[in-house]
Amino acid sequence: MFKLFRTPARDRAAAAHANGENGAHPEEDNEAYWTRHNVTQHAAFPTVRASLEYLDWRNDQYPGYIDLMPVAGQDGKVVLDYGCGPGNDLVGFGHFSKPARLIGADISSSSLAESRGRLGLHGIPAELIHLTEDEGRIPLEDASVDYLHSSGVVHITQDPAAVLREFRRVIRPDGRCRIMIYNYDSLWLHLYVAYVIQIKQGRYKDLDVRSAFARCTDGPDCPIVRAYTADEFIRLVEPCGFRCRYLGAAVSAWEMSLYPERFTAVQSQDLPAEHRKFLLALRPDEAGYPRYAGHVAGIDGCFELTPA
Repeated sequence: MFKLFRTPARDRAAAAHANGENGAHPEEDNEAYWTRHNVTQHAAFPTVRASLEYLDWRNDQYPGYIDLMPVAGQDGKVVLDYGCGPGNDLVGFGHFSKPARLIGADISSSSLAESRGRLGLHGIPAELIHLTEDEGRIPLEDASVDYLHSSGVVHITQDPAAVLREFRRVIRPDGRCRIMIYNYDSLWLHLYVAYVIQIKQGRYKDLDVRSAFARCTDGPDCPIVRAYTADEFIRLVEPCGFRCRYLGAAVSAWEMSLYPERFTAVQSQDLPAEHRKFLLALRPDEAGYPRYAGHVAGIDGCFELTPA
């Protein structure tokens, strides 16, 4: 159990490309990979102000994300950040809410150490749990959590359904989960991976698009990476004891920087029809963000889960 802590997508792409040039570690398991592959580059913050300015900047890299995955409004609640990474969202919960109990859990020892330091800087009390994927169990009592937040985690676990069943075990009957997973119906997959990576750059061109996505999103040697359509994720979640509602997606600034290439991509006869028709179906909303089937076509797909 662990988390890909959200780093700006442009940095994910650069890191993935650099890791491919500098050498892979194909034998690593998830814990080793995410302990080594620190997505904030082991950033340290000298002041509370610097920490909060980074949090604000980071959220602006994914316009709309903080509305879909809020850290405010959890006063007096027991909050679990499952896959807390180096502590950005823990800081958010501790600063913008007043939880009765704040818990961060992650598989990465390096990220937990950085969370501990950053929480100490802010004076935010929190419990930190080092998870092991082989164990599979969250070391919390049944029905002990009011609000479970998990950003960028479920899609990189060995057994997503088992993780979701653990979420159902620890969440209270009237509790809620907010989960972000990689969105298949995104500019990232249909434009960046299918066109920029596979056709324009000629990388991973012999792989199907899901496999190419896995190789170029969190580094070529990342053990597991998945993308889900909203319907696919709902079908995964509901047998685990939840009602699941798709809230929408946040598009990254990196994806938007590539958006002008969509019509160049459409002109390529090498681009499969699925991706061509997706790009042609996009419609801008009032803020200029592209929408597909009524939802923003961004990488961060967000869902609300409530116990069934």
